[in-house]
Amino acid sequence: MTSSPDDPDFDLIAHLSDFLDRGESPPDELLNTTPDHRLAYDALTRFRSMAQDILAEEVSELSADADSWVAGILKSIHRESRVGRTIPVSHPSPKAALSLTEGAVRGLIRAAGDAVAGTFIGSCTLDGDVAVPGSPITVNVEASVFWGERMPQTAKRLRDAITTSLLHHTELNIQAVNVTITDVHLRRNATPAD
Repeated sequence: MTSSPDDPDFDLIAHLSDFLDRGESPPDELLNTTPDHRLAYDALTRFRSMAQDILAEEVSELSADADSWVAGILKSIHRESRVGRTIPVSHPSPKAALSLTEGAVRGLIRAAGDAVAGTFIGSCTLDGDVAVPGSPITVNVEASVFWGERMPQTAKRLRDAITTSLLHHTELNIQAVNVTITDVHLRRNATPAD
């Protein structure tokens, strides 16, 4: 693994994971290099916190499934933390040129979704031309839920949280937020529901 963010072979997720494995915080210089470094760190921190509850004690029996699930989440975090397309933001001054990055918007989506109890966002995409103000945008989210969560109600809570966050923080013309539940996980020390 290379240690410089300027190196094309630099693996940000692995580098951030090394700091977290040692119980250390990455240096501010690394986190503040680009917005995608901060987004990746925030998502990785939330994922590690959630994973402690998601991965049940019986995970050793299902280690291949658990490993592929964890690898899939980490791959999504790495892919989605990249800056992506530029999203214009209006401003009353004609001299101002403001914008958000697609990566920042995906970070908002992931944070809003992860804040819904009993869920964890696996991946999210923005479909539509985000670079053209007013274009219709569809948000597609894959999520994991804990065993016992009512999926229709949980999906609605996710849609509502994501929609509220995007309406509050962006000017995107959100036409739909589609939530697909792709995984169900046991809580640590879960007891079966009656």
